[in-house]
Amino acid sequence: MNVSYSRRHVALGAVVAAALATFVALPAHAAEKIKLGVIGGDEEEIAEVVKKVAAKDGLDIQIVAFSDYTLPNEALSRGDLDANAFQHKPYLDSQIANRGYKIVPAGFTIVEPIGFYSVKLKDFKALPEGALIGIPNDPSNGGRALNLLAANGLITLAPGKGLLPTVLDVKDNPKKVKFRELDAALLPKQLPDLDGAVINTNYALAARLDPRKDALAQESRTGNPYGNFIAVRAGDETKPAIVKLVNAYQSPEVKDFLDTRFKGAILPAW
Repeated sequence: MNVSYSRRHVALGAVVAAALATFVALPAHAAEKIKLGVIGGDEEEIAEVVKKVAAKDGLDIQIVAFSDYTLPNEALSRGDLDANAFQHKPYLDSQIANRGYKIVPAGFTIVEPIGFYSVKLKDFKALPEGALIGIPNDPSNGGRALNLLAANGLITLAPGKGLLPTVLDVKDNPKKVKFRELDAALLPKQLPDLDGAVINTNYALAARLDPRKDALAQESRTGNPYGNFIAVRAGDETKPAIVKLVNAYQSPEVKDFLDTRFKGAILPAW
């Protein structure tokens, strides 16, 4: 027997075995990773479902929750996020006009019809003369609130203002109501000091207000122009990870979760 050959054979076998072990230990495909910004609360809950769906498609989503509408677009523009999912087109348009962001929609997610709430009244028509009404202080949601009040006959707005009227565009105000413009997140806490307020659904839900039962007036659920979407930096819309993110948001699993968890308060926008 050739001892030298045998030893070389054994050594070679050990090297091959080690190489095979290393090869087997390596994952076949490393998951793509992205950072997604959302507003904390119900939108964060939805994003957690999206994360589970996306994981099946090889996408690892890190969710970053914010409490202020103005922060996710700034983080996205700086490159701290790969995408965000919290806003509608009128809001993004106003942000682009004010800050020059190069941010674009990549795919629809949800729509949350805004509503009018009060802890003092049980009927929208019972608003007294001189009532104090809170509305969001950002241009898009403030305009949205005024359009809701106009649609319910409380005020009329100057023609041609579209989705972005301001309190200066109130043409007729028979009850002489007054407006207090506040950060959208603060409106639920201010309700006791107001006769009523127009509150975004995510903040209403966080304050344990039920849009289906507590809203005294609410936007139409059909043809609503305020559908939320995934936003990305311009040029990133067709990146594979973003396409996977859109597909995960627009999945049957997410639709079923919206139906079960929110029972019509939050609807699919796709």
